[in-house]
Amino acid sequence: MPTFEIGDTDFLLDGRPHQVVSGALHYFRVHPEQWADRIRKARLMGLNTIETYVAWNFHAPERGRFDLDGPRDLGRFLDLVAAEGMHAIVRPGPYICAEWDNGGLPAWLLADPEVGVRRHEPRYLAAIAQYYDQLLPLVAERQVTRGGPVIAVQVENEYGAYGDDHDYLRALIAMNRERGIEVPLLSCDQADDEMQARGSVPELHRTVTFGTRAKERLELLRRHQPTGPLMCMEFWDGWFDWWGQPHHVAPAEMNAQDLDDLLALGASVNLYMFHGGTNFGFTGGANDKHTYQPITTSYDYDAPLAEHGAVTAKWHAMREVISRYAPVPEELPADPAPAPELAVDLDRRVPFAAALPVLGEPAAWDHLPTTDELGHWTGFTLYRTRVTADDRALTLAEVRDRALVALDGEPVGVLSRTEHSRTLALPARAGELTLLVEDQGRVNYGPRIGEPKGLIGPARTATREVTDWAVTPLRLDGVEPALADLLAAAPAVDAVVPVAGPAFLRGTFDTVAGADHFLRTDGWGKGLVWVNGFLLGRYWSAGPTATLYVPGPLLRAAGNELVVLELHGAAEARVTFVPGPDLGSSEV
Repeated sequence: MPTFEIGDTDFLLDGRPHQVVSGALHYFRVHPEQWADRIRKARLMGLNTIETYVAWNFHAPERGRFDLDGPRDLGRFLDLVAAEGMHAIVRPGPYICAEWDNGGLPAWLLADPEVGVRRHEPRYLAAIAQYYDQLLPLVAERQVTRGGPVIAVQVENEYGAYGDDHDYLRALIAMNRERGIEVPLLSCDQADDEMQARGSVPELHRTVTFGTRAKERLELLRRHQPTGPLMCMEFWDGWFDWWGQPHHVAPAEMNAQDLDDLLALGASVNLYMFHGGTNFGFTGGANDKHTYQPITTSYDYDAPLAEHGAVTAKWHAMREVISRYAPVPEELPADPAPAPELAVDLDRRVPFAAALPVLGEPAAWDHLPTTDELGHWTGFTLYRTRVTADDRALTLAEVRDRALVALDGEPVGVLSRTEHSRTLALPARAGELTLLVEDQGRVNYGPRIGEPKGLIGPARTATREVTDWAVTPLRLDGVEPALADLLAAAPAVDAVVPVAGPAFLRGTFDTVAGADHFLRTDGWGKGLVWVNGFLLGRYWSAGPTATLYVPGPLLRAAGNELVVLELHGAAEARVTFVPGPDLGSSEV
């Protein structure tokens, strides 16, 4: 029977010392028809293992639903890893961070204030048990001990940065073992003495996260892990981006030297990331270390394999380093074909207000509700109320995270969490006040995990508290059939006519079927883009990214549909596809 074990100084694969050279590749950030390509390029770089998180909320977007099909087919992903002759490390959380919405924790679970987040609390543990019941059997049957690729499973994630409830960690260990997980169980914490002490227990094999100074960080790990193999579970070879800041870059030469230092010490490694991918839809999270920072749609991460699957200078540099310690395949992957260039006129447009009846149903509230109270866990929500000429201003306790404010359809201004604005002057007249509120991503790291979204009350004007509200959760995950019909039936409009937002726009185009595309978004303000009904994600003139990646499998030769929701406005209703990505100005 194959085995993978913790030895006195090394990992032992079938009893022989084994250095794990792994790369992070999140199946939920890659189109499933591209999984095999990305895995193969990991092997050709010299990696022997693929690591992936499992995002609980990706599989369970609603209470009582658990989905393992299509883009959520983790079993198929692991089978493709095995078919490439590689091993796998699975990190199912339940908390993962990963710059993913809510750190992977379901918002519906944490909407209950009695649930104890990331601690030994009965409601929380019972939900995790149900999650594990549905997930772990497919992992267990793919363990190396049963002829599969899985050599290790991680429990929780960087727990020492959050808590120190060791009873909680032991409960997770017991749940894993009870559900058939036989391979080593790992913990993962930063290179910090306090975090290492808080974040693990002796029943877990400790690993560490860092990007530089390998010798120093591994010595720290050895103090907390006196025996057994040393492993950097997250070797940070890049960094994530958030809106309004430069694109982060880590020089390839520096990464390669740090990796060489690490491997020369005999340690195992997991490159975070090998391939970043994309935060499609509303899946990107937000960091909040005293400042709310929503994550961009692109999760390129300056990784060795770019967002669209192209090898980079960093891929070659790291491959050369790995070749000093293990055999590397001679084969090199072919460069992807250049993406098509074309312009698309969005010649159909519908004002947002006209589309509202097909996007959701309003409900009356006698107080200002959060979106969690509505059972609406992501995306956009419309709040409406009446104001008088004497109200003069609106003040909210907090906006989570951005609200377009209008009076009788005329824009009044924007309230924004990132700009710390929660008060807005109102025209001195009566009318219907609307606030189109965008959840820009639930916090994925730190003490604000699990906080509710939407407008946080009380809401006050210059004269009173506003308690009468009509609130509409908006269905925007895909293009609703009724919205598609509405756009198709709209009269044609010349593309050169300026766009006044918020509005939906639609155009069609023919192209090369199956080819990757890059949609240029500069010249537009802020909004969403769908291609053939699939929500690519958000764009924003705040940058840094100026393109949206369109995976080739989404596209056919003729009759592709492009839909844009522009919140502010644009000089013209024309978009272009360009040959490659534009991730914006860089910051090293």
